[in-house]
Amino acid sequence: MIGQALAAPLASWYLVLVSATLLVFVGALMVLSSSSVYSQSINDGDPYYIAKRHVVFLVMALPVAWWLSHQKASRLKVLGWVAYVGSLVMLLAIFVPGLGDDAGKGNLAWLKLGPLTIQPSEFAKLGLVMWAASVVSAKEKVLDRPRELLPLLGGFGLVLVLVLAQKDLGTALVIGAIAFAILFVIGVPVRMLGALLGLAGVLVAALVVTSPNRMKRIAAFVTGHAAEDPAASQQPLSAIYALASGGWWGLGLGKSRQKWGNLYDGAQNDFVFAVLGEELGLLGTLTVLALFAVLGWAGLRIAMRADSTLVRVLAAGTTCWLMFQALVNVGVAMSLLPVVGVPLPFISAGGSALMANIFAVGILLACARQEPAARKALARTAGEPRPKITTVVDAGR
Repeated sequence: MIGQALAAPLASWYLVLVSATLLVFVGALMVLSSSSVYSQSINDGDPYYIAKRHVVFLVMALPVAWWLSHQKASRLKVLGWVAYVGSLVMLLAIFVPGLGDDAGKGNLAWLKLGPLTIQPSEFAKLGLVMWAASVVSAKEKVLDRPRELLPLLGGFGLVLVLVLAQKDLGTALVIGAIAFAILFVIGVPVRMLGALLGLAGVLVAALVVTSPNRMKRIAAFVTGHAAEDPAASQQPLSAIYALASGGWWGLGLGKSRQKWGNLYDGAQNDFVFAVLGEELGLLGTLTVLALFAVLGWAGLRIAMRADSTLVRVLAAGTTCWLMFQALVNVGVAMSLLPVVGVPLPFISAGGSALMANIFAVGILLACARQEPAARKALARTAGEPRPKITTVVDAGR
């Protein structure tokens, strides 16, 4: 029965839709629970302030994602350039006096537009995937020439420079992972990928060594989160306490103890997975990980079944972005990685990240509709006329 269900023409479409919907639902619940204490402390005693903003951004994102999910490949190619240019404009606007804001986090990564504050780098991830797919599809016949990859590398490099200028190393790592995933998908030689990876490693090491704050995080991670520097070690340590306290079944939704100050503002952002584990237990964390696994498998399935370079790069790039970011966030919450500062897709609070993630789901749904079998099934459903066939019969003369 499972095999028959997976063989259905629109199986990938349903896998993406169901897994993403459940993740968004779990995310709304966790934002409501994890943000209540911090929200009450910053907004005149309203414990639901952050949760209400989360729902507003969710409602704003859904119609756009549904529209994206119904776009054809030719339209997505044009939208890729629009998304990339729009991302660059927003990233540059941050450096305009009066528009950029650090949101109290030390990173000049937010753009203030009146009462609205957005994080352009979150939308830049999606813009880069869509733009890269457009560029690669236009050059698919000459991708075996290394010089043809220079525009692609230059586009990613420009966004990386702007993001690093905002002191946002976590987002830069995610963008770098997207670039490597796309280069791998289009068949770049392993030796070239290795050289680029080595160069990236040297750059990251230099950025860490020259930043006292990042060095504190690395030192806290290497020394086992020793208490000599509470500012660098308290959140990771509290995250471990939260996961350990949750046990098999959790303390119950809303009953987290670590969100009462020990995780600071990370309870609803960088360490929301720890709060989820504390409240919903091992069962809750494994359920979320299983949903991410289904979404990732469905995305790669779409990429492997695609019969066009555009759709293949779109699906693979989007999937690798979401899965890599989820892996890093969960790794940080479990103290397997040093604190990087990237949100958990669909689960963490934050309007820009949530909207970008939901838009990405819309792109994946559009790619699922472009699978050969799905195209035929949708064409039959829409009642499109079949091509006329002319048969020439030999009369025997």
